[in-house]
Amino acid sequence: MTPGYSGGGKPNPTYEEVSTGQSGHAEAIQITFDPKIISYKDLVYVFFRTHDPTSINRQGADVGAQYRSAIFFHDGKQRQTAREELTNAHLGLEGKIVTEIIPFESFYPAEPFHQDYYAKNRGATYCKIVIDPKIQKLKKDFKAFLK
Repeated sequence: MTPGYSGGGKPNPTYEEVSTGQSGHAEAIQITFDPKIISYKDLVYVFFRTHDPTSINRQGADVGAQYRSAIFFHDGKQRQTAREELTNAHLGLEGKIVTEIIPFESFYPAEPFHQDYYAKNRGATYCKIVIDPKIQKLKKDFKAFLK
């Protein structure tokens, strides 16, 4: 997994440029995966259940278009799978899912201080309040994926 930025028009944006909301990019994660180990469908399933896909331009306390919920698909099969999982994710959720499912165009890795952020900053308040509960939920709900 590589954190970075996608979905905007500015080449090689910085964190500061993305943070303004003016670059058009969303904070994103590029995932390289082995479909023999985990399927794209399973990744999308986890995606919809480890963040709030019903909030427009918001994730927790972070607000702005750079925090929108989006899936950047690479081919027609990924697009179809993402749409199917979006439909399935509606079950059990209150509110309309607002996740964008859009073609991948480019990805720009975030600066080094964002790489492995959680591993480097586990004691930070943000990690304790936001990330740790998501990891606990993931462990509880998706034990098979974490073996």
